[in-house]
Amino acid sequence: PPLSLLTVPDDLCNNYVILFSSLKFVFGPCALQALDLVDQQSVNCLTSPSGRSVFQVTGASGRLYTCFVSCHYCPCPAFTYTVLHRNIGLLCKHLLAIYLCGAMAVTQQESVSDQQMTVILSGAHAS
Repeated sequence: PPLSLLTVPDDLCNNYVILFSSLKFVFGPCALQALDLVDQQSVNCLTSPSGRSVFQVTGASGRLYTCFVSCHYCPCPAFTYTVLHRNIGLLCKHLLAIYLCGAMAVTQQESVSDQQMTVILSGAHAS
């Protein structure tokens, strides 16, 4: 369940405020959006028997993004525009949500077959 700041002791609440302020300072407006994706349990790590793994993040619109942390890539329009074209951001909310889930150990895990992984990696699953 989501953490209510009303039930958090003052000293811990202050730590959360400092951490959030730091995230927002470094990552800008996508910090809050990424935390929302974490709260919604939108980050899944898919792993196949061959050892391949990939992250899928369900965006706020419901669209599924297959992200590659190993090469720091997300196919979303925000990543393409702010990171690749304009070089004004470090990452998008989907990649930040993946990193935050990893840091908090709350990533959803799912096993898929090697055949399913091949389809996912080839992009054939996209509509």
